[in-house]
Amino acid sequence: MTEMTGMGERRFGRVNWLGVATLAEREVRRFLAVWSQTLMAPLITAGLFLAIFSLAIGTRRGDVMGVPFTQFLAPGILMMTVIQNAFANTSSAIMIAKVQGNIVDTLMPPLSPAELVAGYLAGSVGRGLFVAAAILIVAAIFLGQGIAHPVWVLVFVVLGSALLGGLGIIAAILANKFDQMAAITNFIITPLSFLSGTFYSVEGLPPAMQVLTHVNPVFYLIDGVRFGVLGTSDSSPWIGLPVCLLATAAVLAVCLRWFRTGFRLKP
Repeated sequence: MTEMTGMGERRFGRVNWLGVATLAEREVRRFLAVWSQTLMAPLITAGLFLAIFSLAIGTRRGDVMGVPFTQFLAPGILMMTVIQNAFANTSSAIMIAKVQGNIVDTLMPPLSPAELVAGYLAGSVGRGLFVAAAILIVAAIFLGQGIAHPVWVLVFVVLGSALLGGLGIIAAILANKFDQMAAITNFIITPLSFLSGTFYSVEGLPPAMQVLTHVNPVFYLIDGVRFGVLGTSDSSPWIGLPVCLLATAAVLAVCLRWFRTGFRLKP
């Protein structure tokens, strides 16, 4: 339980900075300890996607949005990889703790729900930034890919990592075993990342599919990074930014609520 003073204030102040920093450091160290799986593997996967599409259809596809098809693909694959890894970071951390029965070790220290969410999200955002930086470096070396608007890239990578990190928390709280988590990943997260403009421009979709795509926040994440890298996109980043902010706020509100009530976390 949280330690209180006579006036109801926690003895270390309104925010337990040390506790948040410790949880954040644990989450970052957790994915860095297995960097070959959490950082190298996504980089290789992204490279394979680019190589396969380039060899299969790159030379025949022509330009998309005024840029070569391979360069058009790179930002979408970058964001797809970021959100998949951000989701995996929080979902695996909480799921493993639940299955092993040591989730109480995280819930018992004097950390508020907001501090718990912030600590877990730090790992997702850190992993997302590492993955994004690695892919951007490789794209610059092999594709000559520059960055048109670095600030927009940073904003959408951080937002995407936070949004999918929050969804990872929700999924891990809901799931009781790894089979259920795998189902959520395979039937929700993977389709969202693949069918949100990663490999194509939504302008080529039928009108009904365009409408569905434009209500999907993941589309704006991918499109925002594409604008940041290429300087062109299907929609304005000023439209995608509030959509992603609202979606992230809604997801994090659920996370806060469930940590506050102990939903499916406490016996």
